[in-house]
Amino acid sequence: MASWDGNKNQWGAQPNYDANYQSVYQPGPTPQYGQPAYPEPSGPPPAEYGGDYKSPYEGDRFKPKKKVNDIFFLIFFILQFAGFVVLSAISISEWIKLGGLGGGVGGGNGKTGSSITLNYHTVYLLLLTTAVALFFSTLYLILIRAFTKIVMHITLVLTIALNIGIAIYYWITKYWSGAIIFTIIAILSVLAYWGYRSRIPLASLLLQVVMDVAKHHKSVYVVAFLALILQAALSVWFTFTTIATYTKWTPGNPSCSTGTSCSSGKVAGLIFYETFSFLWTSQVVANVALATMAGGPFGSWYYFGPKEQGNMPKHPTLSAFVRASTLSLGSIAFGSLIVTILELIKMLLSIARNNANAEGHPVEACLALCAECFIGCIEGLVQYFNRYAYIEIALYGKSYLNAAKDTWGLFMDRGIDALVNDSLVNMTLTWGAYSVGLLSSLFAYVYLRATHPAYNVDGQYTAPVILFSFLIGLQCALTLGSAIEAGVSTIFVGLGEDPQVLAIRAPELFGLIASTYPQVVQGVQRV
Repeated sequence: MASWDGNKNQWGAQPNYDANYQSVYQPGPTPQYGQPAYPEPSGPPPAEYGGDYKSPYEGDRFKPKKKVNDIFFLIFFILQFAGFVVLSAISISEWIKLGGLGGGVGGGNGKTGSSITLNYHTVYLLLLTTAVALFFSTLYLILIRAFTKIVMHITLVLTIALNIGIAIYYWITKYWSGAIIFTIIAILSVLAYWGYRSRIPLASLLLQVVMDVAKHHKSVYVVAFLALILQAALSVWFTFTTIATYTKWTPGNPSCSTGTSCSSGKVAGLIFYETFSFLWTSQVVANVALATMAGGPFGSWYYFGPKEQGNMPKHPTLSAFVRASTLSLGSIAFGSLIVTILELIKMLLSIARNNANAEGHPVEACLALCAECFIGCIEGLVQYFNRYAYIEIALYGKSYLNAAKDTWGLFMDRGIDALVNDSLVNMTLTWGAYSVGLLSSLFAYVYLRATHPAYNVDGQYTAPVILFSFLIGLQCALTLGSAIEAGVSTIFVGLGEDPQVLAIRAPELFGLIASTYPQVVQGVQRV
């Protein structure tokens, strides 16, 4: 284990953890962070810590076996991505040959390009939408750090207001099935508010600690921004490909007169495949970034101490990225595929619900909505659990199933499931991502209304353009938020394995967790 020198404490004194909390991560001899409930040991943990202490390299941690895990899913992922590349090349080459059907930036009063389908005007619109998403994603992260408690309170209030607003809208529009379900959700969210509100101090302190650690490990934000840029580029590529697909295979386009088989069914099938590929690839990019940060700066900080103490391995972030993008890529693709399939099922149920509602079948619409909510809950649980499995993969190089099994065992053994479920961090970041997605789609809608492209004279392409814009904003914000999620989740996993280490890294946070969730720090004697 790293040196347990009590004089090398990196946390500055702060009597309160509120919205005015300042950076507390200061390498070298400084006063302790807060007034911890547990004094910092001056040497290796003594026997009364319950024998929970483990070496940083325990169980091949940070030194996984050089073995490619889940190779079937690795091959499947590579093949589907290769298929997307080929399809994109074919459709975009034809689209370029046809001049993109015209269009451009700005208003044209219905004269911006062809009136048949999407064109360059849409490309410029979604490029601008990507820039808007990048801006709002960064701004939200800055606001979280500056006003942690306030943002969390606002998040709770907005979540309740959104549920109430949706319920009211459905009652007004006489969409009875949706109105009943969302009324129940709204009532439950109001009742849950008081329970969540009492847990804001722990969640806000946790967020602040993680962001302060990231501040002194610049590689966290380097990885996050590189992943964000890659996600933005992937979103732009997906945008070009879908527009080119519409252009090449929509009946009535110039390419159909050259022998190309065109049909609405073919367009729907290709768009479905492209959406599947985009969602899966996007998930993999975000999760590789998460594994890189968890197995690199955050994991090394927790188990070895801050880099200024000199015990941290050399280039931990680079080493973690190499492991995540090679030996463990199949395992990450496996977990990401499960979430992607659930997301696609939810999208199909949403389409079925809208069609049933439009055709005046309220029973079918209600059943579809219930199924959609059920799949959404399962998807959320899988995403939640996967994050911790990816950390096990990042630290130990396990296969996905072994990582999932060990993660579940770790949660049940330490009772850490209660702490994770009570954390508001994920809600705060997820709400921010949805907010960025909504702002991005609002920008796209306003742009369409202001520029009047020829292909959208009757508004037939407003919905898909807004949907694409929402996906772009959502994915960009989720990728940037993964930097914080990686740190929070790594601390949770570390708590399950070596809880006493947190008493040295962040004493006040450890004391608050110990007083709120004593089962999480079992084996650590109270002094």
